[in-house]
Amino acid sequence: MRLVRFNDDRLGLLTDDGIVDVTDRLGLETNDPLREYATRDLDASEFTDADADYDRGEVRLESPVRRPGKVIAAPLNYENHVEEALADKDIVTQEWFTIEDKGYFLKAPSSVAGPEDGIEVPFSDRRVDHEIELAFVMGEDVKDIDSDDVWDAILGYTILLDVSVRGDQDRSNRKSYDTFTIIGPCVATPDEIDDPHDLEMELKLNGETRQQENTGEMIYSCADIVEYASIGATIEAGDVITTGTPEGVSAITGGDTIDAEIESVGSMAVDVTERDLSFEDVDVEKSQLNE
Repeated sequence: MRLVRFNDDRLGLLTDDGIVDVTDRLGLETNDPLREYATRDLDASEFTDADADYDRGEVRLESPVRRPGKVIAAPLNYENHVEEALADKDIVTQEWFTIEDKGYFLKAPSSVAGPEDGIEVPFSDRRVDHEIELAFVMGEDVKDIDSDDVWDAILGYTILLDVSVRGDQDRSNRKSYDTFTIIGPCVATPDEIDDPHDLEMELKLNGETRQQENTGEMIYSCADIVEYASIGATIEAGDVITTGTPEGVSAITGGDTIDAEIESVGSMAVDVTERDLSFEDVDVEKSQLNE
């Protein structure tokens, strides 16, 4: 199945004929229907042969999960991106580190947006890069889980654009601006994916291929990331886990268009806009705590 959130918080199945609306069929009641679907351990597979309620072109696709409890991200998880980062101090300002060295990082749930929301670059004087990643949505709560058991806890896979301001600020700061976590167009359940570590992914910027890699080149697998993260935190149904980006990251600016595709998952086009704001002009005054 390919699950989508569309038209102001409806949940649907994306089929060859269009979209089957399963919101009422499953009795979903919240404004985050995929997260509710995962939490309640529902099954929409009985509706895969139903007649489509909408043509795909007449609906607005939204981020599959509206507000995940957590977005957990793995840093520097492809060898070729490690080499790229070490050669470009705008990407990494220190020596290479792995998830074993410094762990994962978190992105603000408020940074999540859908492909049709687009990316808004916040500053005209700071480099902002695209990063295509395979991500997945958890289908159940797990804690202290062994990597071999992770696969049964995954609801499905999706495309994630991890947008990043470059600089010295903390990773979670630079990657948590509004619209900096674009997710879509769907969540493909595991039965649609032969092997999540053998998927071709590609990102084009204004029609030019910038990133192209097979997910088999990850350093740490999807299951490894969940196993590590679950040591310190309960990973909950509806949480989003993202697995790192390959080489080829580059700057984006207002007017750009990103086309992102991952084999067996889907594709999405995302437009980039830009705010008229300079980072150097941002002035945060300190409180006089000792007055």
